[in-house]
Amino acid sequence: MIDYYDLAENTSLTELLRQYPIARDFLENLNPGELDQSLPLPDALESGDQAWLEELGTDVDGILEDFAEFLETFSRPEERIADIGSITITGGRDKNGTPEEQTITVHRGEVLSIVGPTGSGKSRLLADIECIAQGDTPTGRSILIDGIAPDEDERFELEGRLVAQLSQNMNFVMDLSVDEFLQMHARSRMSEDPAGIAARCFACASDLAGEKFTIDTRVTQLSGGQSRALMIADTAFMSSSPIVLIDEIENAGIDRRQAISLLTSRDKIVFMSTHDPLLALSADRRIVIRNGGIHKVIDVTEQERKSLQYIEKLDAAMMTVRNLLRQGEQITEDCFQDMGILGEIE
Repeated sequence: MIDYYDLAENTSLTELLRQYPIARDFLENLNPGELDQSLPLPDALESGDQAWLEELGTDVDGILEDFAEFLETFSRPEERIADIGSITITGGRDKNGTPEEQTITVHRGEVLSIVGPTGSGKSRLLADIECIAQGDTPTGRSILIDGIAPDEDERFELEGRLVAQLSQNMNFVMDLSVDEFLQMHARSRMSEDPAGIAARCFACASDLAGEKFTIDTRVTQLSGGQSRALMIADTAFMSSSPIVLIDEIENAGIDRRQAISLLTSRDKIVFMSTHDPLLALSADRRIVIRNGGIHKVIDVTEQERKSLQYIEKLDAAMMTVRNLLRQGEQITEDCFQDMGILGEIE
C-alpha cells in the first residue's frame, strides 16, 4: 500500500507530477503561485509567500494531508480495478417476478452477446452491470466482483470506474482536435508518453472507422461512426476499466468484429447488446433475454462459428449495396451478379 503522505513529503514536485499528472489539478486549484518543483511539496510551499495559506485558513501540514488524501482517492480504485479478474451476475427475476435460474461468471478476455426482442430487457442487464447492482434494481440482480459482493464503500469507489460504456449515441461537447482530446485523456491516466499513446489510439480508430478522418479533425465534427471508432480505441488503449458494455453498435459504421477483437486483446470483459447475428455469433457465449429476465445462456458452437462464413458474405454484400447507394449509383441485378449471389437469390 502506498503511503501518499510520505510520498508527497519526500518526492520532488517534478517527479510527483511525472508519476501523477492529475496532481497538477490539485495545485492549480490552490493557486499557490510559482513553486520550486525541484523541492518536495512541503519545502516548496514553505519557501514561497504563504499569505495565500492564511487566506485559506490552513497551513502547510493541512495542505500536505489534503494532497495525500487527493492522491489516494484518485489512485486507490485504479489499483483495485487492475486486480479484478471476473464478475458474476447472480439471478434476479423477470417482469412477472419469475426467478432467473442462471448465475453467470465472466472472466477477462471473454465476450458475451446479449440478444432478445426490442424491449425485452437487454439494456436493463447492461445497467445492472454498470451500477454494480446489489439487489437494489428492478430485476433484483446482484453483481459479484471476483466472486464477492462489494461493500458500500468499495461499490462507491468502483462505480463509474469498473465499466466503460459505448452506446449508439455519442456526442462531444469540447471543441478540441482528436489529438488534443486523446493527449488530455492520456495525461489524466498518468501516461508517461501522452503524444505516443494518442498517436496509437488515432491510428487504431482510423483503421476501425469506415469513413477516414485526420488527427487534427475537431471531435465535434466527427460523424457517429468516427466518434465510436475513436472511443473504442480510447477504451482499448487508455481505459483501466476491465468491463466494456456495448449497446447495439451494428449501425455504427465501423468494423464491428475488429472492434470486438481489439477490446478482448486488451484483456477486457465485453458485453454487447445486439440484433446483429455477425456480432452475436462472434461472442464466446450469448445471453438470451425474455420478458426482462435471463432466459438462457448458450455457448457458441463450432457449427455456429462455421456459419459465420455465410453471414460474413451476406454482410459484405449489404455493405456493398450501402456504399453504392451512398455514391449515387442505381441498384440493379448486375450488382448482385458481380457479387456472385444472384443465383442464390433466384
